[in-house]
Amino acid sequence: MSKSGRSIHYGGRTFRKVGSGYKYNHIAEDNGDEFWISGPRKDGRDRLYPESSLPVEIDDAVTEEYWRDIRGGA
Repeated sequence: MSKSGRSIHYGGRTFRKVGSGYKYNHIAEDNGDEFWISGPRKDGRDRLYPESSLPVEIDDAVTEEYWRDIRGGA
């Protein structure tokens, strides 16, 4: 995350925070793609629409930390 909190750097890409968007809150600076980016939740309802049964993709670099620190070993 940038010092100002207005952008996120991940996987060699930069995602700029936008004030409001329909189903998105960040835009990729390289191509304008729209993304919903949010922090993880302890209850696992990490999706924009939590009622969806689709799994959330967790980056391999943080999988262990996610399950240990966020989900409490769930």
